[in-house]
Amino acid sequence: MALSQKHAAWIRSGVDYGSLLAFLGTLLITHDFMKATVVLVVTSVAALAVGLAVERRVAPLPLLTGGAALIFGTLTLVFHDKSFVKMKLTFVDGFLTVLLFGGVMLRRNPLKSLLGSSLHLPDDCWRTLSIRYGIFFLLCAVANEFVWRTQTDARWGIFRLAVFGAALVFSLAQTPYLMKHMIQPADQEPALEPPDAGF
Repeated sequence: MALSQKHAAWIRSGVDYGSLLAFLGTLLITHDFMKATVVLVVTSVAALAVGLAVERRVAPLPLLTGGAALIFGTLTLVFHDKSFVKMKLTFVDGFLTVLLFGGVMLRRNPLKSLLGSSLHLPDDCWRTLSIRYGIFFLLCAVANEFVWRTQTDARWGIFRLAVFGAALVFSLAQTPYLMKHMIQPADQEPALEPPDAGF
């Protein structure tokens, strides 16, 4: 039986954020970084599998973050070096920063490719959003490098929760801009199809 849009949205949220919250919860409760990393790896595999089963595909962002969690988490467990997991945010957000700014410079729009099937905006608005998100990801990457190198595991865990909250607040803060410039379906040319959500 097909899932309703509401249920599918909840499942997508679980896929996107479940492994991160499970990792941080385990870390802050047990103060055992390796145990938390095992939880991260296991839940990342489960999240990707659930996403694939529910939507018959894995969206680019969950694939990027889940794949990075598997790679950096496995490296942490193999080498018993916490820095791999702590650097994951730097690499993921750094990659997204380069992707978005590079797309703007090359007059391409990976953000539109990622979200174009669900959001209909003029190209100049996609460019503005790309710049905003690029700056946000850059700040997160720089902040993560400072915090993981100078703070305790517990403080870094709290910082990661703060980044998670900041990302939600930042995305919500874009809502007025999106609502102002959203193109209604009736305003679009019928022959044009939105791009697939993928790079």
